Amino acid sequence: MNYGAIKNCDIANGIGVRVSLFVSGCRHHCKGCFQPETWSFDYGTPFTIETEDKILSMMHPDYIDGLSLLGGEPFEPENQRVLVPFLRRVREIYPGKNIWCYSGYLFDSELCKGGCAHCEMTDEMLSMIDILVDGEFVLSRKDISLRFRGSSNQRIIDVKSSLKQNNLILSPYMLSERI
Repeated sequence: MNYGAIKNCDIANGIGVRVSLFVSGCRHHCKGCFQPETWSFDYGTPFTIETEDKILSMMHPDYIDGLSLLGGEPFEPENQRVLVPFLRRVREIYPGKNIWCYSGYLFDSELCKGGCAHCEMTDEMLSMIDILVDGEFVLSRKDISLRFRGSSNQRIIDVKSSLKQNNLILSPYMLSERI
């Protein structure tokens, strides 16, 4: 897996101050995407154990609330296979920090068993994510006043509650979403 960028002290892609990893590779190709260069799986820099260590070090300060995964597309099966071992390390070292993920794939259809993005790693990856912002970016539904989303079709999902209740549970962040 390659990545396009790592942002330290990011306040735009989740609650609080975060470290954000922008992975490469995306098959959605949304019209109006803010990072079309990340569509290519070859874009950017190889994600190595040294990259993992760098991100883990960036997450160490108490003021860092968590990690955000963006893209490209974190839930492309190729990316899941690299991200799951990394997320295991994040959870082991920082059990109190939260993980947000942005995906164009829909939680309740495309990421579930039988869905087009579901692979042998998906269930474990979902189990380590706290908040999922799902749905492709839709240019005709773009709304810059939305908090943590680019278009109004996208949802902010409480993954832990959704998995526990076996039902899609929207995050309270959806309720207070206007900036």
